[in-house]
Amino acid sequence: MYFIYNILILGVGFVLKLVALFNKKINFFVEGRKETFPKLLESIQPEDSVIWMHCASLGEFEQGRPIIEKLKIKYPTYKLVLTFFSPSGYEVRKNYEIADVVCYLPIDSKKNAKKFLDVVHPKLAIFVKYEFWPSILSELKVRNIETLLVSGIFRKKQAFFKWYGGWMRKSLAAFSHFFVQDEGSEQLLRQIGFKNVTLSGDTRFDRVYEITQQNNELDFIAEFKNKQYTLVAGSTWKEDEELLVNYINHHASDEEKFIVAPHNINPKNIEELKNAISKKTVLFSEKSGKNLKDYQVFIIDTVGILTKVYSYAAIAYVGGGYTKSGIHNVLEPATFGVPIVIGPNYHKFNEAIGLVENKACFVVDNSQKLSVLLNEFYKEKQKREQAGSNAYNYVVSKTGATSKILNFIK
Repeated sequence: MYFIYNILILGVGFVLKLVALFNKKINFFVEGRKETFPKLLESIQPEDSVIWMHCASLGEFEQGRPIIEKLKIKYPTYKLVLTFFSPSGYEVRKNYEIADVVCYLPIDSKKNAKKFLDVVHPKLAIFVKYEFWPSILSELKVRNIETLLVSGIFRKKQAFFKWYGGWMRKSLAAFSHFFVQDEGSEQLLRQIGFKNVTLSGDTRFDRVYEITQQNNELDFIAEFKNKQYTLVAGSTWKEDEELLVNYINHHASDEEKFIVAPHNINPKNIEELKNAISKKTVLFSEKSGKNLKDYQVFIIDTVGILTKVYSYAAIAYVGGGYTKSGIHNVLEPATFGVPIVIGPNYHKFNEAIGLVENKACFVVDNSQKLSVLLNEFYKEKQKREQAGSNAYNYVVSKTGATSKILNFIK
């Protein structure tokens, strides 16, 4: 089976090169990997001690971030290599200053796995959440390199737990220890014979809690808000925006303010959103010279500031709940003690389930329900504050995973 896997991987690599000619994202995926080995050979010497962390994308990076940053402090003589699978992670964090090298993980062929580990020769390898590449894991096992899975999640539908998944289960033997998010994951691993498991929780809670300790001030947001009630809608998709625009245009008070940070900031999409709103609206890209407090709606057509923007919210709407992939990050507003509203597709996300169960996050599935709920939060300060308190307390109660992992490494 492993032989067949290697043939398939090589075939996929060839197909991706063809697709890259017509697809921008795949082109990033292919062209970016051409830089992996030159970057590594330039920065990593045979005598270096190295810690390697691998993340699928940006969300997994945020989970691994508190670990890698503390490792840098505890082991300053070690070089840190950070790899990504997806362009959406690499392109945002390719200049991450904590790591000595940031690059793509090569396609998971046997040849690439050997070459990668020859160059990087890590003392410790850390995989975040659920990246399982058989060739690289097999080579880590052969070389007896300490390998951890952190913030891991396992589900019954994965091949590891099926009758045909024996060859994939062998890959898991590469892990020296599993740090998992929930009891279900722990039980699944124990059922197939893995006892080296710790229920540590999710390191993202540590990451988002740390955010509250930094400076989150944005002068232009404070000017726009002007001490008024403000709803922040983050990572919104078109389906979310249609509901929000309906509320803003037909149900919102003139005393309410709105900040919308779309997931897609393509100029055409931003222009369509702005034109759909009947209230006075300003874009981030055109804020210069404007008297921002005179506007009711602020559209954030840039990236990288949403977390700080959430700190100004009286209530947050987190987008993605009407898409197949599901909601975006609900922990960022929660850590600031902000009540959250989401769409119906959230059941794959443990943190969202927990926030819903703790009456900190509220689910709506149509325009009418959203309007009724937002109107209630605007008028009922006590309800708003209680939900916000529930959100903050939930985040604090889930911190500590990073310490458990670092204590194990020590």
